[in-house]
Amino acid sequence: MPEETPPTQTTEQKTPTYGEIAADESVHPGIREHAARLASSSTGIGELAVDSVDSSNIVPKITATPEELAGAEFLHSRDSKLHQSQPVSFEQTRQERLGHKSSQRPAVKISDWLRVLERTHMGTGASEARIEAQPQVIERIKDSYHSRYVIKPENVPESTFELEQRIARQQGHGDIPITDQYKREKISQIVADQEVSLDRWVDYLTSGDAIYPTWAKAWVFTEVTKMGRLEKKTSVDESGHETESASYSKRDETTTSPFPTINPRALALTIGVMQEKVAQKGLPKSERGAIENPSVLMDDEQFKQLLSSESFSKLYTQFLIEQPEYSSEGLKETRGVWKKYEKGSEPDELVASIQGHPLEWCTANPETARGQLAGGDFYVYYSIDGENNPSIPRVAIRMDGDSIGEVRGIAPSQELDPYISDVVSQKMEEFPDGADYQKKAADMKHLTDIEESHTLGQELSPEDLRFLYQLDGEIQGFGFGKDPRIKEILSNRDNISDLNSIFETNPEITGNLNLSFLTSADGLKLPENVGGYLYLDGLTSAEGLKLPENIGGDLGLNSLTSAEGLQLPESVGGDLWLSGLTSAEGLKLPESVGGDLWLIGLTSAEGLQLPDNVGGGLWLKSFTSAEGLKLPENVGGSLHLDGLTTAEGIKLPESVGGDLWLSGLTDAEKQKIREERPDLTIL
Repeated sequence: MPEETPPTQTTEQKTPTYGEIAADESVHPGIREHAARLASSSTGIGELAVDSVDSSNIVPKITATPEELAGAEFLHSRDSKLHQSQPVSFEQTRQERLGHKSSQRPAVKISDWLRVLERTHMGTGASEARIEAQPQVIERIKDSYHSRYVIKPENVPESTFELEQRIARQQGHGDIPITDQYKREKISQIVADQEVSLDRWVDYLTSGDAIYPTWAKAWVFTEVTKMGRLEKKTSVDESGHETESASYSKRDETTTSPFPTINPRALALTIGVMQEKVAQKGLPKSERGAIENPSVLMDDEQFKQLLSSESFSKLYTQFLIEQPEYSSEGLKETRGVWKKYEKGSEPDELVASIQGHPLEWCTANPETARGQLAGGDFYVYYSIDGENNPSIPRVAIRMDGDSIGEVRGIAPSQELDPYISDVVSQKMEEFPDGADYQKKAADMKHLTDIEESHTLGQELSPEDLRFLYQLDGEIQGFGFGKDPRIKEILSNRDNISDLNSIFETNPEITGNLNLSFLTSADGLKLPENVGGYLYLDGLTSAEGLKLPENIGGDLGLNSLTSAEGLQLPESVGGDLWLSGLTSAEGLKLPESVGGDLWLIGLTSAEGLQLPDNVGGGLWLKSFTSAEGLKLPENVGGSLHLDGLTTAEGIKLPESVGGDLWLSGLTDAEKQKIREERPDLTIL
């Protein structure tokens, strides 16, 4: 299969020998293989050797068919410099040495090169000895493709390891250290998974099952090497119709994802419509007809636009997510079986069972699956297909020892699909820690019911609203982050009206209120008392904001840039976050703050009157001078004055429960304060 177009030779460059080309790892693998055969021949042209003096021995050149030329024209339209690339130019040089005249037509040059791919990758037209050696040839070609397309260890970004660390923390494993050994093991896993996933494409496209023209295979492989991670998402249009879509990210030298999964059905549809489009191009406009739309989700106009892109990635992904078993009707079929893969077992059977399906599961990669099986048993639920065989992966449960490590579904962000929650709930009863997952399964089912009601324009009950706005606890799902449906539903509702209807019958909220999605408080009627935290971090203005009289937890107002119109409660039981304020003008702080007080945006004490007591830490790290600053008498946590460049005028609190941060002062100034206040730990 072809590579990205390399730089062409200039007339000043020395023409390399076949031996030099065969030894050059930067050269296309098929050309290197071909050059090796030519170099081993006494006449320099291998299996096609002739007597260069006797023109009667010249092997007739195979003339490309109209269909082959049409395919070559298509490749040229996708890459206008392909006919000047190293592989194509090399074949033209070889043809000239055979005594054939070179054509100036790009399609003819590309067609000649495609025949080289047929010989090197499929063994077409080769001798019996060469055909017997084909398996070894393919392995050498794979090695060359690994060198060209698989990520280099030094290019694996640091964010890859940080993501693993964050996932571990979200799963309750704490802050795991990122050691050099861990990095080496992770890099080895990434490289191995990419090699295996790329090899699958080489194996399939060179097999007897891939009965496609060579130009189509070249197009497919070239595009596959540009595709990164599969990303699925769900959107709802104005009429409430829900649509699931997917796309592959663009691959670059730092992409850690394996290459795309192979689905023969999606590939056949993709190549089929493109073959027809290429064939239509060769006809007079008067004879061209409409190409049949095989999509089950797109109307004719949408399909026409998609086909006009001539994008393999877009076409293949569309047909991949249109598998009948993954349609809304197909997903309603939940009959099936759970299969257990034992801890420590080989991953081959597990990996093979999920290949070709539009999943975001990393388990589809052999080395990743091996690592997961090393940690515990692995369960997959397969629903039945059209022939009543349990073959459709729907849910994966990874065990971490004897505990559930994670549960993943097939919806975007690896959430459960809307119809499988009951199956998961029943399975959870078998595990000691299944209760936590039962809660997640119940939450997902409730959220699905709300989503359906919202989509149909049905009114939500007070209980639904409390659940949706998470007044009685966070909605828990099986993905790594928040279920994206929550944000999607909230963004299409009248949030102020919803909240007011809740607070009207509930003047006191004992739990938490996270209203950070609000960008305006206009018309909002908050309850008189909030027992937990109240987050309003989306507000940039206090206009129309009337806060509760009592807040038992934190109060977050981080996006406010001005205190104009802000009336804070007399008491905040937890932290008070006002990090966005750049001026204290008009700011009247509560008399009591039980937790930390965050004012990291203030650079001056002008207009600032701090409470006498702050129960937690006090963050004033942007102050460069203590002029006019009157600190509280007591700070229960650490006092952050990192930005001070001089200790002049500073009057410290009587007590500081944590550290005193004065990193901007000189060592001499800090030492002087230590001598004056030996009770403080100064950093």
